[in-house]
Amino acid sequence: MTAAAKIDLAALATRDAFCVGLGIELVEASLGCAVTRVTVGTQHLNFHGACHGGLTFTLADAAFGFACNSRGIASSGIDTHMIYNRPVKAGDVLTATAVEISRSSKLSHYRVDVVRADGKLVAALTGTAFVSGQPIEV
Repeated sequence: MTAAAKIDLAALATRDAFCVGLGIELVEASLGCAVTRVTVGTQHLNFHGACHGGLTFTLADAAFGFACNSRGIASSGIDTHMIYNRPVKAGDVLTATAVEISRSSKLSHYRVDVVRADGKLVAALTGTAFVSGQPIEV
């Protein structure tokens, strides 16, 4: 695998209009890891009055995306699986932490835990990304 240039993930985060529109922020990132956060608002609630699973998934997927691209090589998710553990309500702050489990020249694997501010696990995502070998242009 070729060495990658240091990537400015904060700059990439500002280009992600979908996450920005949902209020998802990149909190921190390092090689193979990333943390994202969102405060659940009324606009994020489903018809049951609970946080929409799509927001929870997007928060985890964003952390996954930043983690798999943290080495400066363009990578794209090709498989994910999410388990939802407990409901979330308006006002809850959710944090997703992505950690690289393994990486080769073509595939990388991640675990992402989504927790509330009280530390309770809300959801867990596992994901596999295709590693393109091409540097990311910022």
